[in-house]
Amino acid sequence: MIKKISIGVLLILLIGGVGFHYYQIIFGKTISKDGVIFIQTNSNMANLEKELTPFLPEKNHFTWLAKKKTFIRPKAGKYLLEKDMSLNDVINLLRSGNQTPVILSFNNRDTLEKLAGRVATQIEADSTTIIKAMLDSVFLKKNGFTRASALGMYIPNSYQFYWNTSAEGFRDKMKKEFAKFWNQDRINKAKKTGLKKEEVITLASIVQKETAQKPERPVVAGLYINRLKKGWPLQADPTVIYVLKQQKGPDFVIKRVLHKDLKIKSPYNTYLHRGLPPALIAMPDVSSIDAVLNYEKHPYYYMCVNTDKIGFHVFARTLRQHNRNAKKYQRWLEKKGIWR
Repeated sequence: MIKKISIGVLLILLIGGVGFHYYQIIFGKTISKDGVIFIQTNSNMANLEKELTPFLPEKNHFTWLAKKKTFIRPKAGKYLLEKDMSLNDVINLLRSGNQTPVILSFNNRDTLEKLAGRVATQIEADSTTIIKAMLDSVFLKKNGFTRASALGMYIPNSYQFYWNTSAEGFRDKMKKEFAKFWNQDRINKAKKTGLKKEEVITLASIVQKETAQKPERPVVAGLYINRLKKGWPLQADPTVIYVLKQQKGPDFVIKRVLHKDLKIKSPYNTYLHRGLPPALIAMPDVSSIDAVLNYEKHPYYYMCVNTDKIGFHVFARTLRQHNRNAKKYQRWLEKKGIWR
C-alpha cells in the first residue's frame, strides 16, 4: 500500500514538474535584456528568429511556442522588447503588429537627394525609392509642385512615423503636414506680403542661406521685400552661390562671390533677373518662413557682412552707405587672404 502511494506521489510530482516546466517556457521571464528589433516587410520566421536570438536564452523554445500558437507570419515594424517579457507576450506583440513609432526628424537639406538619404536612415524605405516617390510626376502635378519646387513641401521638424512606412506613405504624410503648416493665419500673412505660398518658401530659402542668425532673418526678409516692392533686383549672393554649385558641384567651396560670378547666365541669378528665382534654392526652416511672413518693416535696401560682428550684417538705406560698408568688407577679405 505504501509502495502504491509512493508511486502515485512520484507520478503527481513528475506531471506537476513537467507542467511547471512548460508553464515557465510559455509564461516565465524570458527576454534577457531591454532592446528593439526591426522586422522588415515580407520577413519570414527564420528572419524573425535571427532578430530575436540576442534576447533569447533558448531559441528552440520560441520556435516551439510559435508553432503551438500557429504564429507563422510576423508583421513588419519596430518592436520594443522589455527585459523579463515572456515568450507568450512576445508572440502576442509580434502577431498584433502593435509596433513602437519612430520619431523621424530632419533639418535643412539643400536637395531632395540629401533629404531622402536622411529619411532612409530612419524608416525602412531606401533613398532610391523615396526619391522616386518624391518626384512622381502624377503626384507633383496633382499637388501643384514641380521637380524644382518639390523640396519646398518638406518642412524641417520632427514627425511620428511607423518604421515600415513606405516611400509613398512618407511623402503623402508630409503633404498633409505641409497643408497643416499652412494654417489660415500663415495664409493670411502671405496674402498681406503679396506673395503666394511657393513664393514665400522661395524667399525664405534665400533668407535661410543669407543669415544663420534667427533674430536677423525678419530684417533680411524685410530688405528683400522692400526691393521687390520697388521692382529692384534682389541681388542676393546666395542665389549666385546656388548657380555656381549647380555648375561646379555641391562640394565647390565659395567663401567670396566675385564680380564675374554676378554675370553668370541663369534664371536663378538675382543680379541679372528681377523678382524671385523660379523656385527655392534650399530647404528653409520654420524660422525663415515665419521671418518672411512676419518681416520687419524698415527703410533698408542694402546689406553687407558686419566685419565687427562676423555672422551678422550691417544694413544701409542708400547705395553710398552700402558702398562704404562693402569696401570695408572687401578690405577684411583681402586681409584674411580670402580670394574665392
